[in-house]
Amino acid sequence: MKYFLLALLLGLAAINSIAQTAKAPPTKKVEQTDDYFGTKVSDPYRWLEDDNSAETKTWVDVENKVTFDYLNKINYRPQVKERLTNLWNFEKRTTPFKKAGMLFCYENNGIQDQNVLYVTNSKTLKKRVLLDPNKLSADGTVSIGSVAVSKGGKYLAYTYSKAGSDWSQIKVIAIKDGKLLSDQINWIKFSGIEWKGDEGFYYSRYDEPTKGTELSGKNEFQKVVFHKLGTDPKNDELVYNDPNFPTRGFYGGLSDDENYLMISGTESTSGNSLFIKDLKNQDRRLIRLVESFSDDYNVLDIIEGKAFILTNNKASNKKVIAVDLTNPSIEKADVIIPETKDLLESVTVANKCLILNYLHDVSSKIEVHDLKGNLLHELKLPGIGKVNSINFDKKDTLGYIDFSTFTAPTAIYKYNVKSNKLKLHFKAKTSFKSDEYETKQVFYTSKDGTKIPMFIISKKGIKLDGNNPCFLFGYGGFSVNYSPEFRIDRCLFLEQGGVYAVPGLRGGGEYGEDWHKAGTIFNKQNVFDDFISAAEYLCAEKYTNKNKLAIHGRSNGGLLIGAVMTQRPDICKVAIPTVGVLDMLRYHTFTIGWAWATDYGTSADEKQFQNLIKYSPLHNVKKANYPATFITTGDHDDRVVPAHSFKFAATLQENNTSEEPILIRIDKNAGHGAGKPTTKQIEEYADMWSFVFYNLGMKPKY
Repeated sequence: MKYFLLALLLGLAAINSIAQTAKAPPTKKVEQTDDYFGTKVSDPYRWLEDDNSAETKTWVDVENKVTFDYLNKINYRPQVKERLTNLWNFEKRTTPFKKAGMLFCYENNGIQDQNVLYVTNSKTLKKRVLLDPNKLSADGTVSIGSVAVSKGGKYLAYTYSKAGSDWSQIKVIAIKDGKLLSDQINWIKFSGIEWKGDEGFYYSRYDEPTKGTELSGKNEFQKVVFHKLGTDPKNDELVYNDPNFPTRGFYGGLSDDENYLMISGTESTSGNSLFIKDLKNQDRRLIRLVESFSDDYNVLDIIEGKAFILTNNKASNKKVIAVDLTNPSIEKADVIIPETKDLLESVTVANKCLILNYLHDVSSKIEVHDLKGNLLHELKLPGIGKVNSINFDKKDTLGYIDFSTFTAPTAIYKYNVKSNKLKLHFKAKTSFKSDEYETKQVFYTSKDGTKIPMFIISKKGIKLDGNNPCFLFGYGGFSVNYSPEFRIDRCLFLEQGGVYAVPGLRGGGEYGEDWHKAGTIFNKQNVFDDFISAAEYLCAEKYTNKNKLAIHGRSNGGLLIGAVMTQRPDICKVAIPTVGVLDMLRYHTFTIGWAWATDYGTSADEKQFQNLIKYSPLHNVKKANYPATFITTGDHDDRVVPAHSFKFAATLQENNTSEEPILIRIDKNAGHGAGKPTTKQIEEYADMWSFVFYNLGMKPKY
C-alpha cells in the first residue's frame, strides 16, 4: 500500500511540477486608451505590437522558455515526434501540369524541408530536377511560391520567400540548363506571373516599405507592371494602377492566345472589378467590363472573341457566362452553365470542353460540358472525397486530377476528357493503416435551427461511450470550405483512438455565397454558434465529453477558437488558437488586414465597432476558468501579425483563474504557415499533440 501511495504522490508531484513551469511572469502594462465613438477601450499591451523592439524580443524569449520548459517535462514528447516523423516520411507528389510540351511536378522523397520541382521532356520522358529550394538555405526556410513557364518553353519565372513571409522575390532560370538569369525583382506580394511569349512577363508589385515596417506596415498602392527580360526592374513598364484608391490590389492575366490582358482589381477577399485590354488593337483600349466589387468574376479564357467567366453575380452557387467582347456587357452575357443547387467551385478549359468541379455536401462531383453548355459526361470519382487540382493544357485531351480523402494521401490520376477514362498515375505508400479508419458525414442543428454538415473521422467500430478523446477543427470564413483532406499530423491522433471532427461552418464556402454571407460582419456570431453546437453534438451523441475535447483553428479559425473560448470557457478541455486574428479593433491597421473587412467589418464604422467588440477575443477576456490553452504564432508572420497572439496570451495569463496552463509558442524565423519547412512543421505539431495528449489525459502507446 505504501508503495502505491508513494507512486501516486510521485505522479502528483510530476503533474504539479509541469503545472508550475506553466506560469509566465506578469507582462508589463502601459496606459493606452482608445476612444471609439465615445466608448473608451483600454489596450495595455499595445507595446507588444512593436515586433522590432528589444523589449518585445525579450518577452518572446521569456514566454518561449516557459512553454518549452513545460513541454520538456512531458516524458513521451520525443516518442510523439519520432512517430510523427515516421508518418511524414513517405514519397509525395503534386498534380503534374503540362506547359510548352513539358511536364512539371513537385516531389518530396519523404521529409525534405521543401518540395523539389522536376521537369520531364514529353518526347524522351527523361526527368530531371529543375528547381530545388532546399539548396537555397541552410535551414530550409526559403520556399518557392508560384511558378510560370514562358510560352515558348525557354524560361521559368518563380517567386521565393524567406522565413514564411508574404514578401517574395521573382527570379528566372533557363529551363534547358537551369542557368539563373540576372533578373531579380523584389517586394512582391499577392502576385501572379503571366508570360508574354519568351520576352517578359506581367506581375504585381508594391513600393519598397519603410525600413522597420516590412512585417507590419500597411500594404498599399499595388500596381501591375511588365518586366522585359534583361532590363532593370526599376524601369518596368507601368500597366495599371489606381493611386486614388491605395488599398486596391491588381492582378494581370493573359488570354491563352495572348491577344487580351485581363486586369482584376480587389478591395477585399471577395468581389473584384474586371477590365480587359485588347492587345490586338493599336490603341489597346481598356474594356471596363465590371467596375464594382460586389461579385466575383474569374476569366477562364477568351475563345473566339468571347470571354468565358465564372461568376457568382446573381448566382450564389456560381455560373459560367460568355461575354462577346465586340459588344461587352455583363447584363447581355450568355449563360453557358446555369447555377445549380451545388456550388461550382472551379472550371477548367480542356480541348474545347469545360470540366466543372462541383461541391455537393462538401464533396466533389465532376461534370464535363462542351462550350455551349451541353453535358457530355459525368466523371465517376473513386469515392467520397475532394478534387483540388485539375491540370490540363487547354488544347490537350489528356490531363491530371487529384483526389483527397481524410484517411489516405492524395492520389493522382490521368484523365482523358474525351473518353471519360480515369487511370491511376500515383498513389503514395504510408505507414498509416488507412483501411482501419472511416469517415462519416452527419448534419447537426445549430442554435438558430440551421443544419450544418460535419465530417467525423475515427477508427472503425469505435465505442460511443462519451469517453473518446476528440479534436474539433473549424474555420468558417472567407468562403473557404474544409472538405476531405489528408492531414499527416491528424493521423497521429487517430492512431491513439482519437475522434477528429470538421464541421462546415457558415462563413465558409460549403454552400455558396449565401452560406458565406451568413457568417460575415453582423452575422459573424453564427460561425461561433455553429462551432459550439458541433461541440455539443459530439458530447450529446457520446463521441466524447467536454473534458476529453480539444478545439483548434488557424488564422480566421484562430479567431473562431478565441471567440468560442472567451464566450464558453467551459466548452472544452484544450483550446488551440493558431496564428489567430484576435484583436478585432485593430486588425485592419496591419499589412493586408484591411482586405478582410468584407468578412469582419472594421472599428472605423460605429455600428461595425459595436458588433466587433461583442466578440473580439482580446476584448472579451475576463476573470474565468479557461481551458488549457496553446497559442501558436510565428515571429515573421506578416499576414496575421504576431501581436494578435502576443496580446491575447498576456491578457489570458493575467485573467485565468484556473490551474490550466496558458502557453504561447512563438516560432522563430517562421511566418503564417505557407512554405514552412518540414522540420519546423514536425516540431510544431509534435509539440501541439504532446500538449493535447497530456491535457486530455491520453496515454499514447508507441
